[in-house]
Amino acid sequence: MTKQVALVGGSGKLGTIIRQVIDELEGFEVTRVLTSSSALSELDGVDLVVDASTPQVSVDVVRAAVERGINVLVGTSGWSAERIALMRPLVEAAGTGAVFIPNFSLGSVLGSVLSAAAAPFFSSVEIVEAHRDTKIDSPSGTAVRTAELVAAARSEQGPVSAPHTDQRARGQQVASVPVHSLRRPGVVARQDVILSGPGETLTVTHDTVEPAQAYAPGIRLAVPYAAEAQGIVVGLENMIDIGIKARS
Repeated sequence: MTKQVALVGGSGKLGTIIRQVIDELEGFEVTRVLTSSSALSELDGVDLVVDASTPQVSVDVVRAAVERGINVLVGTSGWSAERIALMRPLVEAAGTGAVFIPNFSLGSVLGSVLSAAAAPFFSSVEIVEAHRDTKIDSPSGTAVRTAELVAAARSEQGPVSAPHTDQRARGQQVASVPVHSLRRPGVVARQDVILSGPGETLTVTHDTVEPAQAYAPGIRLAVPYAAEAQGIVVGLENMIDIGIKARS
């Protein structure tokens, strides 16, 4: 039986890619496309909600889906661990699933997990992320997720060494990790995780060159997974076996 999908933010860059993938995905059909200003009552009766809206609207979309007993896949940026934690009681009470994907790119997920795996061996970790100048939020959801994974991986060693973070030019601390956001034309998405120790530096870099091609494999994994998920799941790394376990 084909599952009916409501796609919120379907006319945006990410939403357009998600719709193209779902249109080719067996067993799923986008039956409703909502904008950020659509009435959330339009979610009634679908089997899965996919949210690619804006950070300001996303929380209402997730709450509306969960309250209706509908599983939700969230690709919208801006969901920190603290913000997701606020949704946990609601999701558990409803007995539904809410899957949050900071980045649908498999390469990006690998970069974040590799950075977390290396983090216990380096006292200093900083993140520089760059996106096109039209991206409305910073730091990016990918950078936030990476910083949270790094902090979790360093639970025994403690926070990273980040001197002079009282100065604005030192970036925003996320889970003790300084994050520096660039917003400029001529770039799609890039993240550098710079890990430093005595006498050496390791840099883990991921570049998104063509978003549709980069995100499609992850979307194909995430949509069926989200339709059957229970509880809250964060990150595409939960759907693939890359042989490295990152604490979350």
